[in-house]
Amino acid sequence: QELTRAGIYDGRTFFRVIDRFMAQTGDPKDTGDGGTDKPNLKAEFTFRRDAATPFTPVAAPAGLEVGLIGTFPVVSQNWSWHEVTSDGKVAAWGTYCPGVVGMARDEDNNSANSQFFLMRQPYPSLDKRYTAFGRVISGLSAIRAIKTGEPVPVPQDRMDRVRLLSDIPESERPKVRVIDPKGPWFTAEVRRVRALKGADFSVCDLDLPVEVR
Repeated sequence: QELTRAGIYDGRTFFRVIDRFMAQTGDPKDTGDGGTDKPNLKAEFTFRRDAATPFTPVAAPAGLEVGLIGTFPVVSQNWSWHEVTSDGKVAAWGTYCPGVVGMARDEDNNSANSQFFLMRQPYPSLDKRYTAFGRVISGLSAIRAIKTGEPVPVPQDRMDRVRLLSDIPESERPKVRVIDPKGPWFTAEVRRVRALKGADFSVCDLDLPVEVR
């Protein structure tokens, strides 16, 4: 929020974009070598899930539970493990489906600063290695259309202006509606996609209908 409100992200280019992987941006230098004067962020690769967490499970492979918290795809220890943990909670982490947003860093786990990346395709090998903190719920096709390269050839695609939804005047603010993952439509959709995909089913196969107007 602080960097967005300071305008750090306005005009930033996508300087590293790998097809079938991700698009990276957020560097004030637009090179991949820069950051801000703000303190680096500590890694948040996992979190603790409790009974109050609004988690919607869609699969339970090998002692795990996979599902959604809102629109955010999550992998978790099976809830039954809460009975033997010291805090009555279980470990969980964001999984890198298309559209998931993660913090870029160097070799130091606690070196994330301003750079982040947007997933173009699923990449679960990033799970528990990079802090996942959000998901694109509308506009995935735009992310996949960003010009690719390491570095990206000029002119590079860029973010002209970045704002928090809450900072946009109400009269101008887009109205966003997302299907309720705990509702009957989504329950039926999970059954349909699981039947279609069989053993290859993944939470990344689920698309939540979104309306932006």
